[in-house]
Amino acid sequence: MASHLLLDVGEVKAVEPYLGRVGEVFTAFRKQDSGCVSYGVRLAGGERWFVKEAVTDSGRRSLERAWAFHRAVRHPAIVPQVHRIAVGGSWAAVMPWHEGEVLYPATVAGVRDRTSPDSAMARFRALPLPRVLHAVDRILAAHLAVEDAGHVAVDFYDGALLYDFAGHVPHLIDLDEYRPGPFVLDAERLPGSRRFMAPEEFERGAVIDVRTTVFTLGRAARLLLDAGDEERAWRGTPAQLAVLGRATRADPDRRFRTVGEFAAAWRGCPSPHGEGQPS
Repeated sequence: MASHLLLDVGEVKAVEPYLGRVGEVFTAFRKQDSGCVSYGVRLAGGERWFVKEAVTDSGRRSLERAWAFHRAVRHPAIVPQVHRIAVGGSWAAVMPWHEGEVLYPATVAGVRDRTSPDSAMARFRALPLPRVLHAVDRILAAHLAVEDAGHVAVDFYDGALLYDFAGHVPHLIDLDEYRPGPFVLDAERLPGSRRFMAPEEFERGAVIDVRTTVFTLGRAARLLLDAGDEERAWRGTPAQLAVLGRATRADPDRRFRTVGEFAAAWRGCPSPHGEGQPS
């Protein structure tokens, strides 16, 4: 059997030239704030892959953490790192390519806008409610697998959601800061978007555990199910909003104790009137 040009290679001198030799680099993401540069590559025969290369020390540490995470956690919604290639003293991770748009691209340059009508987030929020509820449920299902593996969410936000508007399939990407938990925060704050972060993520010495993940997931559902960015146009039910209120309490002891408890409460809410399951 012939060797796979990406999955069987152990080391290369430089990533982009190698990808250009073995296939077609059909897109590149160079202005990311993760310390990584990523490529979409099409091999002979048409199979497509996503290759993410660390180009800074922080990017390398992030990819190393992500490699450990993906060895521990598997779920159909989570795009896995299936192989890594050594590049000097750093790494490039190989992942399956999935169609879709990131709801909030993490770039170091340019204007990012969730509210303009043509933005991915605005178009997602304009979807029929069953589509949005399906995406939220898939996010919860993936985090049940995260919890089962003894890991906690760090730096989860709308930029980690890849949504295929044609097939209506959501995937989770860039979960590079996820790590085993609980752990004690040894810095002034964790990486992440303030809109999604729990109070303890800004407190040196605080315990970060599954209740922190519950808070983040509650914020994600609250923001994804709002028609706008000011949290004044809730599309769900009062019962669902009450569940999110408990999930996002400032005191961790007053939240749901586990992702499983949160998911059960959320799924136990009656669906919004007249809304069925997505087809």
